[in-house]
Amino acid sequence: MDKTQTAQKASIFSIIGNTLLALCKWLAGYFGNSYALIADAIESTADIFSSILVLLGIRYASKPADSNHPYGHGRIEPLVTFAVVGFLIISATIIATESINNIRTPNEGPKLFTLFVLGAIIAWKEISYRIVIRKAKQTGSTSLTADAWHHRSDAITSVAAFIGISIAIYMGDGYESADDWAALFASGVILYNSYRILKPAWGEIMDKDTYTDMANDISNFSKTVEGVLNTEKCHIRKTGMSYYVDLHIIVDKNITVKEGHDIAHNLKRRLMEYKPEIADVLIHVEPSK
Repeated sequence: MDKTQTAQKASIFSIIGNTLLALCKWLAGYFGNSYALIADAIESTADIFSSILVLLGIRYASKPADSNHPYGHGRIEPLVTFAVVGFLIISATIIATESINNIRTPNEGPKLFTLFVLGAIIAWKEISYRIVIRKAKQTGSTSLTADAWHHRSDAITSVAAFIGISIAIYMGDGYESADDWAALFASGVILYNSYRILKPAWGEIMDKDTYTDMANDISNFSKTVEGVLNTEKCHIRKTGMSYYVDLHIIVDKNITVKEGHDIAHNLKRRLMEYKPEIADVLIHVEPSK
């Protein structure tokens, strides 16, 4: 199975899981009188739309290069990630606003059964995070990584809700707002995770040089190819789930232009076999001194 198929299946898994969990949370929060659980449901509902965006982005990013997009369509991935972060920020803002309003207004405490619902949700969301983050690492997908962190964020907010509801139930009168304080805390966690998701996507779209280990690996491998005496520069940028490499190599100054050209072509072929995630290599040949 190729990277695109792997990433798409992980996204579909997220969509189905988030839809079922959102429905479960809305029902349990409404009938169990828990705003923390409703806040969780708001986030899961936003996650449904963001996961759909991720799926559409991955499908678009997999389109081959054309005359208008010689480097492919992979830049859609960080753009989708920005949209995902937007959903998270909107969710966090709604949750925080409603939590503050509920804290100011006395209300009935949550019901006991909501704890059992949350326990199951926490376990499932952590499992979902581990499944999706593993697929994200396999494919190198930025937007899929964001989707995985949605699951981890959801698990954390569910833990906060569990603690808040437990305090509200077992401490009794006067502690009903613990449920709402938990929802407020959850909104802060969502905002923090939004920053964590946004940072690498921003670096990707700005071509930030964050692939030092990969560059060193490429340089070391290049030196093993016949005719390559050394390397000077190696710059890498990520587009979607693929990498584009700009490499400067040093060859014997006494060889012909054709020989230098042949060495560069052989190196390019070998590098793309060595690292299939590389979509293209631009090699500049420098003469030895």
